[in-house]
Amino acid sequence: MINACWVTTFLISISILFLGHFPQNVCSQKSKPIPRITPLISNLFLAKFNQTVEKHQPEIEKVIGFCTEDVKKDFHGAFDFQGRDRFFQKCHEKLQDLPLRLCTVSELKVYFTSFLKKSGDRKSVSESHFLDPNRNCNLTSWSAGCEAGWASAANPGQKYVFNETNPKKMPFRTSNSKPCCEGFFCPQGLTCMIPCPLGAHCPVAKLIPATGICSPYHYQLPSGKLNHSCGAADMWVPVHLGNEMLCDPGYYCPTTIKKIECPRGYYCRMGSRVKYRCFAGTKCDKGTEIPSMQVFGVLLIALLTAILIVVYNCSDQVISTRYEKQAKSREAAAKYARETAHARQKSRASREWKPSGLQGLQETLSRTFTRTKTRSANSPQVHKKDTNSVDDNLEDKSSNLESGDKNLNSKHARKASKELHTRSQIFKYAYGQIEREKAMDGNMDMVYDGEGISLRKRPRIEIAFNELTLTLKGKRKNIMRCVSGKILPGRISAVMGPSGAGKTTFLSALTGKITGCNMSGNILVNGKTESIHSYKKIVGFVPQDDIVHGDLTVEENLRFSARCRLSADIPKADKVLITERVIEALGLQGVRDSKVGTVEKRGISGGQKKRVNVGLEMVMEPSLLILDEPTSGLDSASSSLLLRALRREALEGVNISMVVHQPSYSLYKMFDDLILLAKGGITVYHGPVEKVEEYFGGMGITIPDRVNTPDHLIDILEGITKPGGNVTAQQLPVKWILHNGYRVPPDMLHLCDQNGSSSSSSVEPVEHADSQREVEKYNYFTTPDLSGRVTPGVFRQYRYYIGRVAKQRLRDARVQAADYIILLLAGACLGTMAEVSDVSFGYTGYQYTVIAVSLLCMIGALRTFSQDKLQYRRESANGMNSLSYFLAKDTMDLLNVVMKPLVYLCMFYFFSYPRSSFESNYLVLLCLVYCVTGISYTLAISLEFSQAQLWSVLLPVVLTLIANQDKTSAVSLVGQFVFPRWALEAFVTANAKEYTGVWLMTRCAALKKFNFDIHNSKKCLCYLMVTGMGCRILAFICLMSRSK
Repeated sequence: MINACWVTTFLISISILFLGHFPQNVCSQKSKPIPRITPLISNLFLAKFNQTVEKHQPEIEKVIGFCTEDVKKDFHGAFDFQGRDRFFQKCHEKLQDLPLRLCTVSELKVYFTSFLKKSGDRKSVSESHFLDPNRNCNLTSWSAGCEAGWASAANPGQKYVFNETNPKKMPFRTSNSKPCCEGFFCPQGLTCMIPCPLGAHCPVAKLIPATGICSPYHYQLPSGKLNHSCGAADMWVPVHLGNEMLCDPGYYCPTTIKKIECPRGYYCRMGSRVKYRCFAGTKCDKGTEIPSMQVFGVLLIALLTAILIVVYNCSDQVISTRYEKQAKSREAAAKYARETAHARQKSRASREWKPSGLQGLQETLSRTFTRTKTRSANSPQVHKKDTNSVDDNLEDKSSNLESGDKNLNSKHARKASKELHTRSQIFKYAYGQIEREKAMDGNMDMVYDGEGISLRKRPRIEIAFNELTLTLKGKRKNIMRCVSGKILPGRISAVMGPSGAGKTTFLSALTGKITGCNMSGNILVNGKTESIHSYKKIVGFVPQDDIVHGDLTVEENLRFSARCRLSADIPKADKVLITERVIEALGLQGVRDSKVGTVEKRGISGGQKKRVNVGLEMVMEPSLLILDEPTSGLDSASSSLLLRALRREALEGVNISMVVHQPSYSLYKMFDDLILLAKGGITVYHGPVEKVEEYFGGMGITIPDRVNTPDHLIDILEGITKPGGNVTAQQLPVKWILHNGYRVPPDMLHLCDQNGSSSSSSVEPVEHADSQREVEKYNYFTTPDLSGRVTPGVFRQYRYYIGRVAKQRLRDARVQAADYIILLLAGACLGTMAEVSDVSFGYTGYQYTVIAVSLLCMIGALRTFSQDKLQYRRESANGMNSLSYFLAKDTMDLLNVVMKPLVYLCMFYFFSYPRSSFESNYLVLLCLVYCVTGISYTLAISLEFSQAQLWSVLLPVVLTLIANQDKTSAVSLVGQFVFPRWALEAFVTANAKEYTGVWLMTRCAALKKFNFDIHNSKKCLCYLMVTGMGCRILAFICLMSRSK
């Protein structure tokens, strides 16, 4: 309810403004009547008005500052009668004593303190039609001037001060009672006149004989007084208490005594002082209050829907067209490279053909004049440069790779590749290199050490582990025990064993990815006690699941990994070459431009997806490559193709270890080492593949004919097949421990007694209880980088992420279009149902807007981080920058933050048409969407998708209900700090600023009811923006913690 205190101060200040231009001491009847109020006196009134506002501004702002943005401006807008002072002159000509009839401050105080009789009492002057008793109007004194629409002059012979605020000292007014002049209002129970504010229409009322009511007002003439006639208006109150004084809808009132019907093509709201031109395309007949914007809104819906349908159906066409051009350029380059290689081979063959009689002479001349070294007849000839090449420029830029030099780190290769800029040049360079490598591979064995051929050697990583034991936290259960050994660079190690043997756990422990365990034993990197995390930039880990971006093509997935994880100083052409080499090696040429696909959308086959999963690690040229079941789901041909690609990596010094299930015999023979684990994570064998049968044959275990060696050994460990000889399956781990001189775990000592006295004499039990420790985790601040590789920085990776996210959004444009269509429909429906009310300044409609926009935008923003959590965790574990990832996602979402409020508001604004401007409403919605998007990020990252969806629905609704609680409630304290409260206050205050003049009382009443402050508009927007930024920071912290 409206407090009487602020109403009192509000109208006291108004009375001071009205009366400040009159003499301070007036002696009624002793002063001669002023014959005429001239424009000079009106100007003096305005000057005094401004001076009085400045004088009392601090006092006014203290009480009613919450509803007056600028006190001087607001009062000036309500009572600026300059050029509109005709009613002053007419009233004085009629009454001849106008100054003696204007209310003093004390009388205005009586009126406005009686506006609400008691604090919290809803019964107002509009309902009772009389004021509290005062000096002039009470039970013993009730003159004609006390009636509604009438006023009296001050009694003669008294002195009084117009600025007197004490109601007990108000002047006596009981004589010369007359009807109130037009342009003024005279309340019932008060015998003075008050000027009507601008935007009001205060004509002299007309009597309706049948009812005795003075129209257009609702007061009646007193009974028994035949000479009593209707006067002007009787009260100025908030519009919900009475709107008789306001200028009627469909009319505008340039002055308080003149009302003009709104012409065609214009619209005039209630309380308008001017007419407003209608928008183009809208219909405004004569006397229109609000233009018919529905047609305009329907046209906008049709236009935006058409645009969204085009985007919905043609979103992939933009990317497809680009990739078609790129594919043509790539095919032309590949064709050119093949033709060049073929021409080079023919040229070489023609030069190497020699007549038998001239061979010795040519060799002599060659040694004499060209100083070229010759080779033996059994070795192939190597030329440094082909002078008859088809393309000399390509030969120069390829850094003499025809000679077999594959060292891409050489100065000449780097300089040549950096000079390549166009797509055609890069593809020619890449495919030219690949064709040369193919030619060289045809002349050398893959397991050959590369004599005469310079392969690029990568940093060597050797992993040694000694008595590695893993125990589950909180449980005294070992999942791996006393595993010792070493995996070497340049070799491919296969980890095999039955289910539950801890194969994946073993490799995860080596790469520092195991969680929930305590570890004992040592892991040495290159013979030093260093964390494997220090080498994370050159360590590749291929997970068992195919964690690949399904909405990107094969080439896009591989190229992105290469760009972000290869060294920053590698030229673009060389990165393209590395990517093309991996695509060629894995046999993915036919599906390179196909999307990988997801569970919902079919893409490439499962085997091809598995190879893409491996290729993501191969393109970053690792020194240590760990693969978890890379051949699962592949046929023998695909598995063999994958192993040949890994063999090429091993030739460059890569340390490769992989978990394999039931490999074929030919695939098994392609491995260098075998690590065989029994159940419980105990080593049964760790050594070269060619010595497996020899080792087990020494214990009497023979491999039957036509039976694959690893299959037979795993069957023995599973208990399906008996090992034979004098050994059991349980004794095999102890046999290996004793064979290598390792210490035996205490719970396996009883198995040592069965192995003979010679072996048991050297048994030494293992004690690990005192050396248990948690698995070391990566720490950005404390873990040093020993990889020697400088990957692209934050801003460069940010650029790469922006490109990737943009492609994903274009391919996901149909879902985005659906979001926009839903917003269009929501805006149209809410704009139609929740019309903006002049009483509440559109509070209800804005309340629905906050709920709808928050809910829809939060659900849409959940997809930003919910759909690729697994992909992010893999990329983050591989060293990609999390800040670049987060900023790129947020940057691309800014398009939705900007567009979604615009789409919604195009419907809501033109269907409800509030008084506030489109720009001010858009600014509030923009800040609101930015805020709720940040909240949605936090929910999406920290919760599962289903839970995040539930919270996204509940939060806007519940928080809006809390924001609407009565201020006497304890919950209202919480309501001051929720985003719906800030958005509602910003909306309502922006709309309230447009209500001036006669609406000043209504504005103050409404803002007091909602407990809003008109000065908080910018502050609320800042709160929304700061909340959005804070939630984004919190979301990033959650992202970093969840990735660990």
